[in-house]
Amino acid sequence: MPEPHPADAPTGPRQAGEGPLVIKAGGGKSLDLDAIASDVAELFNSGRAVVLVHGGAETTNEVAEQLGHPPQFVTSESGYSSRRTDRRTLEIFEMVYCGLLNKRWVEQLQRRGIPAVGLSGLDGRLFEGRRKDKLRIRVGARRLVLRDDWTGTVERVNTELLRLLLDGGYLPVLTPPGSSFNGEAVNVDGDRAAAAVAGALGASTLVYLSGAPGLLADFPDEASLISRLDVARDELTGPEAHAGLEPLMAAAQDRMKKKVLGAAEALRGGLSRVVLADGRIERPVRAALEGAGTHVVVRSSVTSHGAAEATR
Repeated sequence: MPEPHPADAPTGPRQAGEGPLVIKAGGGKSLDLDAIASDVAELFNSGRAVVLVHGGAETTNEVAEQLGHPPQFVTSESGYSSRRTDRRTLEIFEMVYCGLLNKRWVEQLQRRGIPAVGLSGLDGRLFEGRRKDKLRIRVGARRLVLRDDWTGTVERVNTELLRLLLDGGYLPVLTPPGSSFNGEAVNVDGDRAAAAVAGALGASTLVYLSGAPGLLADFPDEASLISRLDVARDELTGPEAHAGLEPLMAAAQDRMKKKVLGAAEALRGGLSRVVLADGRIERPVRAALEGAGTHVVVRSSVTSHGAAEATR
């Protein structure tokens, strides 16, 4: 007798009246994929609607080196590090993110009986935005313009397609790249894409899983974990993209800066909680939801101090 199709497996009704849980699994190899997949499966089977967004930077770097087209990283005028994406880099990016890694996540979940559907942000224009064919970067004291770049920022999420999947009882597994408004493939940041998805779907919580216990005040000392930052919603509307989360951005190193930026964008998009948590441990998502990691929480009003305060 043939094995039942994952879509035939009983998953229980999705919890009504609550937005989905959005999880962003980072692209570092230190993450425990088995533990994450098992935890996501348990949450899904308990009736939770879940969207998983994943990265893949470390594997992409290795494959690019093997193919003789090593990665290049640049620093934008605003101080954020990102991948220089020429057309060949974009092709390698699609090969790893959309092929190898997306299907690895789908397989992990389907082996646990979860009806996972893997899509890139290019499919159905799930992640859509303007292509930045010119990239302004900083090299020391100089300002340069890189041309023929294939990057973009997610400005619109195809919620109709995502809700079709969620309402049908599927678990979307999403990954960059996205689509330009002209239908071109563009490299978009996965952390910010996850924030855009969370905001567009009215998510209950956004959880970032990485190879660290959360945001560290004294990197790389894991004992210096910042456990919580409370911020008033009106503090998120300042001139900086990370407005309201200045204490976290001051402590963030490397890729953590993009996660802090994503957290700010998710909170501005309507979320009340974002968690930066450890993807190397058992039950990583549940641990995050139960208080582990760095919790960024919107409070109802400004405290008497009138500013966000981080807690260690």
